[in-house]
Parts: sequence; C-alpha cells; structure tokens
Amino acid sequence: MSTALPPLPPHDERAPGLDLLQLGASGDESCLRADAARNRAKLLDAAARLIAEHGADGVTMEAVAAAAQVGKGTVFRRFGDRTGLLTALLDHSERKFQAAFLSGPPPLGPGAPPAERLRAFGHALLRRTVDELDLQLAAEAAPDRRFTVPARRVLHGHVALLLRQAVPHADSELLAHTLMAQLSPALVHHLVRQCRMPVERLEAHWSDLVARVTSCQGHHTPAPHPGSAAT
Repeated sequence: MSTALPPLPPHDERAPGLDLLQLGASGDESCLRADAARNRAKLLDAAARLIAEHGADGVTMEAVAAAAQVGKGTVFRRFGDRTGLLTALLDHSERKFQAAFLSGPPPLGPGAPPAERLRAFGHALLRRTVDELDLQLAAEAAPDRRFTVPARRVLHGHVALLLRQAVPHADSELLAHTLMAQLSPALVHHLVRQCRMPVERLEAHWSDLVARVTSCQGHHTPAPHPGSAAT
C-alpha cells in the first residue's frame, strides 16, 4: 500500500526529525510486542541466510518458514507475501540511503550545489543497486505499483527537488522519471550482468547526463506543461 508523500519543501534542507519512509508497510516496530519483534527478526535472519546461500530465487515463504522453524502461516501473517518479505529485507539499507541524501554530509547530503548532489545521488544509488541487485530485482513491485511505493516516491521526489533547483524552467517531475530510469535495477542488471559493463562506466554516463541536463539552465524555456503538480 502506498503512502502519500508530504509536500516537498521550497529549500534544499528538510525539516529536522523527518521520519524516513519504509519500503513496505511493516508498521511501527517500536510498538510490536517484544516476542513479535524477535520473531520478525528471526524470519528476516532466515531469509538473509537463504539469499546468501542460494540467491534471491531461494527465498520462498515455505523455505523461510522451514529455516526459521515456524509454520508457513506465521511468515504470511508477518509479511503478507514474498514481495513483502523481500521489501522488509531491503528496508534497513533503504533507511540508511535516505538518511544519507536527506541529512548526511555533502555532496550526497545538503550543502553542495544541486548538480553535484545529483551526480553523487546517482553514483551512490548505482553502487547500492549493484550490491543488492538480486534482492532488488526480486522485490521489484508489480507494474501497477512500481512508481507509487513509498521508497520510489521518496527517491523520485528528491531528484525532482534537485532538478527544480538546478534547472528551474524544466518539467522536473517528468525529467526526474527520465533520469531515474537510468538507475532502475532491471537496466543495471542488463548492463552489468548481461553486457558486462563495469559500474564505473555507468557512473561516468550518469555524470555526463547530469552535466548535459543541468547545463541547459537559461538556454531554453519550454512551453508550460498543463496539469503538472508538485511531487
């Protein structure tokens, strides 16, 4: 289930104490009973071990239940389905990544010019995607939810914000989708695994793309785009 994002602030800095959005709807873990929290951690540990031993394809609800020595129904009640389980595994790294670009040191975090932050964002997301590629592919939402899950909306909103600052006259909402397509797990898989491209080549391409997009500031004023709204 997707969660509506708060309006983006007019400035680069976000309000202190902003809660980071999760990938899934696992709820507030601090409100879980201690035994429920332990059971959830036990299931996630079992799933992580299965990925380490057999890859993401080895993670099924049945396999996790067997590895954790619980009933299959327990896994379904906790995570809903396989995608929910995999997104819960990604949640920790997602929170760390969000914290880095929302409030970490520059150039990924606040304090650097928007174009530099865009370059750093793409490089960091590419590295993270390569490191977690099998898991990210397995946790990819269905096409009808791919662009509305909270984590995706946070990433898109951040890129759109930086674009509004770097290229004020551009349609930042659509341009953010164009740039984010270069960082999708499916494309990274194709380029890195199937085409054998080094990740350094993808990083260099991202830097070139950002430079080309942001160098257009003041050179062209597009026609107004009706129906645009803040991300």
